[in-house]
Amino acid sequence: MKIIAIGMNYAQHNKELGHTSVNEEPVIFMKPDSAILKDCKPFFIPDFSEEIHYETEIVVRINRLGKNIAPRFAPRYYDAVTVGIDFTARDLQRKFREAGHPWELCKGFDDSAAIGKFVPVDRFADVQQLHFHLNIDDKTVQQGFTADMLFRIDDIIAYVSRFVTLKIGDLLFTGTPSGVGPVSVGQHLQGYLEEEKLLDFYIR
Repeated sequence: MKIIAIGMNYAQHNKELGHTSVNEEPVIFMKPDSAILKDCKPFFIPDFSEEIHYETEIVVRINRLGKNIAPRFAPRYYDAVTVGIDFTARDLQRKFREAGHPWELCKGFDDSAAIGKFVPVDRFADVQQLHFHLNIDDKTVQQGFTADMLFRIDDIIAYVSRFVTLKIGDLLFTGTPSGVGPVSVGQHLQGYLEEEKLLDFYIR
């Protein structure tokens, strides 16, 4: 399986990071399967970064093999959704970008893709009308609404499948809204989809 992630998919998040240009196509990056952190296991802050940020996202699970998928058929290719965290070594990201180098290492390191419990997507009338949020130590620090995505989930799937064959079990991280920030040892992270808690773990 593979993890496909979308960058800069919420306008307010782009603004908080200083991105002023408007992307005409989705920004895609990949994470290896070794990045997955699940089953409420703790996230250990790596020793190569001084600034690890949380980025809360909606994650969808691919359930069919697909290539060159039309947007209108995209809903057939995912069956479940959850809340995830795209951990980012922000200091490394700045360093790599300033040097004009690829920045996969700041996104794809071990355990950098935390995922919660998946729930069936047919539980919801419209995946583009979902609220989600992250609490740290019982305080809400980030909130999102999928209607605010610059690129809709079905359009992302169609776009990615032009280049990469989607396989059963692949995960799609759909981008983070504004409100990202650093994590520190001892914090308790809980991710919610609507009012259901799907993600629950500690920072070590």
